[in-house]
Amino acid sequence: MRMDDHREMDNPILFAEQLARQTAALLMRHYNQAGLPARLKADRSVVTEADLAADRLISASIQQTFPEDGILSEELQTTTPEDVSRVWVIDPLDGTTNYSLGIPFWGISIALLIDGWPETAAIYFPVLDEMYTAQKGKGAFFNNSPLKIDPSMLDRPGTFFACCSRTHRRYDIRIPYKPRILGSAAYNFCILARGIALLSFEAAPKIWDIAGGWLVIREAGGVIQPLNGLKPFPITPLTEYRNQNFPVLAAITEELKTTALDQIQPKSPNQG
Repeated sequence: MRMDDHREMDNPILFAEQLARQTAALLMRHYNQAGLPARLKADRSVVTEADLAADRLISASIQQTFPEDGILSEELQTTTPEDVSRVWVIDPLDGTTNYSLGIPFWGISIALLIDGWPETAAIYFPVLDEMYTAQKGKGAFFNNSPLKIDPSMLDRPGTFFACCSRTHRRYDIRIPYKPRILGSAAYNFCILARGIALLSFEAAPKIWDIAGGWLVIREAGGVIQPLNGLKPFPITPLTEYRNQNFPVLAAITEELKTTALDQIQPKSPNQG
């Protein structure tokens, strides 16, 4: 990745934001509202040639700029390196099904983990032109404006429960808010950080689905918690993350999260 200003090399958030925009330009060259070819991976998730090209671009840029850092990515590097002191966790195209169908809810998530925990994140949705960034202890931002959850949003009309397509197949849901399935875990997390969604639940996300949004939510003042004792962080060395799912629930307040945990229960094997 060519850097016109060496500040990006010294500041991971500037680097991540610039790289997300550069990757978006690549993806937009392939994006077609009429759809494009895609195939299913072994886990039945969708992949396109654009996913692979975006992953290669991001990985190469990180290796060039931060050659000592590790990489964990959805398509090309699914096992953590031996040293996890600095690892970039990449989802080159979150919402691939949407992307392949010409639906605008898709984006790029780039997160830097320090000692296994998210420290820096940039998540960009190019069709919507929405950039979400966060640094641990320094807050979250939406298009460069500070992002802070206001608990009074609980009384805002029209707010909803964001969830994934697997939610109602795998869980009995008694959430009293209208559900919305938008097809992108990262976008669900980001709109919760904006207070548009009050709750967000992902039934089977991977580590790269979570890393960036986890930090954005926490730095915006929200809460996010893994279910079933399966903790995504800290990441561990030499671990294959391709087949590891980490169900997570996020909420705009601790009290709402606690209530919602009782309203989301796994279905028995003979249900659904």
